[in-house]
Amino acid sequence: LRFRLAGYPRKHNEGRVEVFYNDEWGTICDDDFTLGNAHVLCRHLGFVAATGWAHSAKYGKGVGRIWLDNVNCVGNEKSIGDCKHRGWGNSDCSHEEDAGVVCKDERIPGFKDSNVIEVRGRWPEWAAGDVQDATEHPGCGADWQLSLGVQESSTGFPGSWQGVGAWQAPCVTLGTEHGAQPARAAAGRVAGDTSTATGHAGHGSGLLSPHRLFTERQQLNYRLHSVSCTGTEVHLSMCSFEFYRGNSSAACGSGMPAVVSCVPGPLFATGNAHKKKQRQQQQQQGQPRIRLKGGARVGEGRVEVLKSSEWGTICDDRWNLQSASVVCRELGFGSAKEALTGARMGQGTGPIHLNEVQCRGTEKSLWNCPFRNITQEDCKHTEDAAVRCNIPYMGYENLIRLSGGRSRFEGRVEVAVGAGDHGDQPRWGLVCGEGWGTLEAMVACRQLGLGFANHGLQETWYWDASNVTEMVMSGVKCAGHEMSLSHCQHHGASLSCRNTGTRFAAGVICSETASDLLLHAPLVQETAYIEDRPLHMLYCAAEENCLASSARLANWPYGHRRLLRFSSQIHN
Repeated sequence: LRFRLAGYPRKHNEGRVEVFYNDEWGTICDDDFTLGNAHVLCRHLGFVAATGWAHSAKYGKGVGRIWLDNVNCVGNEKSIGDCKHRGWGNSDCSHEEDAGVVCKDERIPGFKDSNVIEVRGRWPEWAAGDVQDATEHPGCGADWQLSLGVQESSTGFPGSWQGVGAWQAPCVTLGTEHGAQPARAAAGRVAGDTSTATGHAGHGSGLLSPHRLFTERQQLNYRLHSVSCTGTEVHLSMCSFEFYRGNSSAACGSGMPAVVSCVPGPLFATGNAHKKKQRQQQQQQGQPRIRLKGGARVGEGRVEVLKSSEWGTICDDRWNLQSASVVCRELGFGSAKEALTGARMGQGTGPIHLNEVQCRGTEKSLWNCPFRNITQEDCKHTEDAAVRCNIPYMGYENLIRLSGGRSRFEGRVEVAVGAGDHGDQPRWGLVCGEGWGTLEAMVACRQLGLGFANHGLQETWYWDASNVTEMVMSGVKCAGHEMSLSHCQHHGASLSCRNTGTRFAAGVICSETASDLLLHAPLVQETAYIEDRPLHMLYCAAEENCLASSARLANWPYGHRRLLRFSSQIHN
């Protein structure tokens, strides 16, 4: 059995309960529903307990089967199937009686579930190299030509992206602008998701020229036609479309495979023309008024907006995928994968600027969406909204690995050099530990897809388990926001490392979670002052190692030390 929360409006820990049984999603009727039922269902969903339940389709009416009716749980059952009920699929209810639950916002430790506010259908990552790189094809230009392959799944929705060879393509028979509408929403989803596979340039071996598509037209099996999007959808499966039945290779006789052209966001632009154009746009726009904070990976984080020269957060009331997608696209990503509520990316500090943001999905900026200004009583930072955006698949994780650690989250850093040059096999080597610290470790952990950095280590003699012994990278200096170590400053081909032995190679310890510690920086600035303090009052400070090393040479207990004093406030 699989369970999910659905419906609108809701927060991440509440909603209509849907259960996946016999290959089909369905709902539960509210007849005889009790808090005991809600306890069992909330534990299925990864929460420790329930705080309430809802009747009469409070979160909207579901679709499909009503799987359970007259459910009666004591509350300590391991599965909803162990409770008394009328039998699977045996119900005298309508969807106006769909039950919902409100779970306590505390996760069961170790429970693996990202609690996606999800669309129907599963769209897995597109493996790199599935589609031939056409960047060198004349006429391909700076835009990305990308063909979308979809396959019918058991749920009746598109199930997987496929490369040329076993290609399932949507058919375009109308030359109207309406046919290009999915490029706004769906292509935002597609270009923004891991479905733009990488080539040697770092972008797009998901590129295919229209000429090549036309010549391969007869080899394609068509599955979808009459795809009609309004442009506000966050996922192609949310548009209306029809399936071809029967002989799909003979379908789409009067049309061609659908092709979209996607423009990469600032972080993913590889061509100089793109970068120059985006730099000019940024200069014209001035300081950005929106940012993401607190996320370990690119394209995720708590949403913060700049208002009256002060950064603040957004309250999660009515926060949904449409508004989250406007944020993602404004920042140069694809559409939103998740709209997160309940400060899932950490609580912010300072003001809460906006509440009840209600975007249609077509807006260029979050500031164009209707919203309510916040009042003190409306929201707390426990309700800060966050997003996870779809981003292009860049393949950076294939150029780094860890060796020798006790788990996959730690080890000596090894990087690939020369990958993709003339089709050569990459050469693996070590990174010089000199100057290696937390910022560099942050980038390495992000590139590996392993979350936050706990430690950046300059000596790794205890992880000597690999036959890779050559130093290939030195002088690495990162700002902390880069997507790959190769984007940080480094010495390039002219290596300079004082200690070249393997014991002095750089290492990391990564973590999926991090303490949400926030320093109140203005308070430090406002309260800082200099004080001369007699040595006889500093014995305790010296024993606790709080003084500079030169204090050991002072003439104790005579003389004094000059100290920088300040107050600090750290929010956890």
